[in-house]
Formats: sequence, C-alpha cells, structure tokens
Amino acid sequence: MESQTEGSPTSQDLAAIEDEEVLNKMLDNATDFDERRLIRAALRELMKKKREKREQERGSRQQDLRQQGLSRGGTTGVSVGRASMNQQPSVNKQSVQSSPSASVTNSTASSQASPTVASAQSCPAAAAPNTKNVKQMLLDWCRAKTEPYEGVNIQNFSSSWKDGIAFCALVHRFYPDAFEYSILNPTKPRENFQLAFSTAERLAGCPPLLDADDLVRMKEPDWKCVYTYIQEFYRSLVEKGLVKTKKRT
Repeated sequence: MESQTEGSPTSQDLAAIEDEEVLNKMLDNATDFDERRLIRAALRELMKKKREKREQERGSRQQDLRQQGLSRGGTTGVSVGRASMNQQPSVNKQSVQSSPSASVTNSTASSQASPTVASAQSCPAAAAPNTKNVKQMLLDWCRAKTEPYEGVNIQNFSSSWKDGIAFCALVHRFYPDAFEYSILNPTKPRENFQLAFSTAERLAGCPPLLDADDLVRMKEPDWKCVYTYIQEFYRSLVEKGLVKTKKRT
C-alpha cells in the first residue's frame, strides 16, 4: 500500500485533475518525496492522454480533408492542410541582431556587456565568483521543470539542448497552450529552436539571444550561450510573476 501523508492527495485524486497547470503548481509546492512522485506520474499520464487525444483528432481532421479532396476530384486540400499544420513560427533575424545581451544576467561581468546576439563567435563569459553556484542552481531548476517531459534529459548546458526539445519543454512548462509538445520532432532541431525562441519572445518577452541557424551549425551548443539565454528566460518569467524568488531577510 502507498503511504500517504495526512492531507496529501492520493493517486486517484491526482488522476481526476485534467488541468496541466494545476498539477504543475502542485509539483512546485510539494515538498514530500512520495507526493512529488505521484504528481509527476499524474502529469505524465495526463500528457499521454492529451497526446493520444490530439492524435485522434488530427487523424479525424486528415480523414475529413482527404474526403473533401476526393469529393473535389483532387488532393490539393490535403497537402495544403498538412503544410499549414506542420508550419512553425520563425524568428525575426533583424530583431535577434538588435537584442541587448547586456542585460542577460547579474552574475556576468559588466565589462562584457554587448548589444550583439549570443552566438558561436560571441558568448559572454561568466566571470563572477559565484557563477558555479548560480549555474548549478539554474541547471537543477531546468531539470526539475522539464522532468515530466518525454525525450528530455538535461545534464548540462550544451549537448542536452542540441535538438531543441529541451528548450521547447521548458517554454511549454510555463505556456502549455502555446503549442503541442507531443508533435515535436527531435530530428528537426531548427524548427524546435525557432518555435521555442519565438514563443518565449512573444509570451514571456524574452529577447531571442540565440539564433537557430547558428545552433544547428554547431556540433553541440556553446554552454555559455545556452546558459546566458536560460538566465534571460528565467528573468523574464520572474518579471511576469510566473517564478517566485526567495527574498533574503
């Protein structure tokens, strides 16, 4: 039998919750290990159900489109509909190039502030004395927020982000209605990068400090570039009130 702390939700209670945001908030507030384990399991099951439902709906839409195409004597409607569903938003390169990376983080040296995009050629170095502590805390935060997501295993700020799925999972955690995570393809990193960065810019106000084309050209993303972007995304979430920070007294 599962040991339950008095007042903590049971697996049946959690299974009855169909709002992903509610489960995410419960996971953030939970401190008991067993309770967190149950909530994570409920999150995974809910995401699985949503994914299966989307696949069924998508199959029905495609079947309807095929029938419409056949009734019109062609398949033009099918190809057009499929293309529109697979199209991902793109990042405006001009806005990327003008984004100020000078305001990326308090833990970076002010002498390294630059109005250029964080790319393979120019990534700000983290030179503050407490950088290692901040870096590990941010890595742990990313790992905790993306834990329920399939295909994501964040171990560092470099290779763990190379297919763009981790970026999408982190953005989706705070904006679950922005796009369908279950249809993302890890073999299409450019589309994943563009989707994550454009969504973070549009909804969180996070400057697109990274460029999808730069990232796909690299064997592995430069950890300083990824670290810098995640710091800015975290700062944007704090400003939006989606992340609570502990105030020192």
